[in-house]
Amino acid sequence: MDVTIPTVGESITSGLISAWHKKDGDTVSPGDVLLTLETDKVTTEITADAAGILRIKAPEGQEVKIGEVVATIEQAGAAPAAPPPPAPAPAAKKKPAKEPEPAPVALPPPAPIQEPPAPAPVAESTPEPARQPVSDDSRVTRKRLSPLRRKIATQLVMAQQTAAILTTFNECDMTAVMALRKQTQEAFQQKYGVKLGFMSFFVKATVAALKAVPTVNSQLEGEELIINHFYDVGVAVGTERGLVVPVVRDADQKSFAQIEQSILDYAGKAREGKIKIEDLQGGVFTISNGGVYGSLLSTPILNPPQSGILGLHKIQERPMAINGQVVIRPMMYLALSYDHRVVDGKEAVTFLVHIKEAIENPIRLLLEV
Repeated sequence: MDVTIPTVGESITSGLISAWHKKDGDTVSPGDVLLTLETDKVTTEITADAAGILRIKAPEGQEVKIGEVVATIEQAGAAPAAPPPPAPAPAAKKKPAKEPEPAPVALPPPAPIQEPPAPAPVAESTPEPARQPVSDDSRVTRKRLSPLRRKIATQLVMAQQTAAILTTFNECDMTAVMALRKQTQEAFQQKYGVKLGFMSFFVKATVAALKAVPTVNSQLEGEELIINHFYDVGVAVGTERGLVVPVVRDADQKSFAQIEQSILDYAGKAREGKIKIEDLQGGVFTISNGGVYGSLLSTPILNPPQSGILGLHKIQERPMAINGQVVIRPMMYLALSYDHRVVDGKEAVTFLVHIKEAIENPIRLLLEV
């Protein structure tokens, strides 16, 4: 039985065998994970459809096409292949006649030895000998880019070259959200089985801002502007293989608990390499949280064909002037990168101010006002 590379998504024509989970000659059973296939969009595990002995044809690290046979499974009870017929014995070769030995050749007499000229006086300081070049093999490691990393690189360059990307900044006081989380965390976790994080607040704030400024919830397609009336928000998740952006569907209709559960499920699937291509498609806006890695400020790049992306950053205590008094508050910088071909500066700033006000007054999110 052949093990072939299945179709894993529209427009995907090849992938990389990132790992074999069974060795050549191993006995496998139906459902056993044989290999991990990494494509430019998703990572998929391919399992055995039958029991038998695995014979690997494509090594780990090789790029293979959809439909290509990468291994076979020799099923128990299958008739062994007939051995090839023995090759006929080669005819005895006749020994060639002994060739006559060549006559000795007289060598010319050696040239007379010349006395070397007297050495010139050597300067006291002599230059150091030239350094031998060091082999690159000990100084660098070369490896082929994974399909996902190649796709990310292509998408980022394309976004920079085609969109008029501009970034506007603001900052928000996280005091109210942090107090609300602390007050309700235990009861929330007991009821829903998931922690109340910051991301659900920002997803809800993003939905409210998209409703208030619908131009940000649009995309340019040729000479037409497509304005979306749904709210599928992508949340960037970092993995060892690269950044993926699973989409929280209909975020406007989900509760805080449902949003947190969706993000938790996606993060687990992404890190295990089990996320599906349909999980990554159709988002209208993206949120990227560089603060979990310590980023204080950045300019996120658009996720085409979307027209906006919100960058979150590290929460840092800073002195703030409030009501004429200097107080210490947990502050976060916000960055909105947007396509200036579609979104005007006024709309972008208005959108980001909506995010700021919603986070600083989270009761408004709960009451949807």
